[in-house]
Amino acid sequence: MSGQEKYQEELDVDVLEQRENEIIQYNDDVNTFDHVISCLIATCDHTPEQAEQCSLIVHYKGKCTVKTGPYEDLKPRCTKLLNAGLSAEIV
Repeated sequence: MSGQEKYQEELDVDVLEQRENEIIQYNDDVNTFDHVISCLIATCDHTPEQAEQCSLIVHYKGKCTVKTGPYEDLKPRCTKLLNAGLSAEIV
């Protein structure tokens, strides 16, 4: 294995180790846009514009990634969304 191949292999491993998790929010027929938007602002640190865009994507596409990051950061955020009645999971 050449030095370049070994270096590329190390880069590939580093990229895999740095992969962030995502909170995926799913559409439901229960929550209002206003509730979803306020939850995303409070829980995921979205701006009002980001929260509105995510709520529209969830509504029309069925799901949307609303936050990415390390699992330890996402776990309490996802729990808060679930406790607020939203449908979400960490992937």
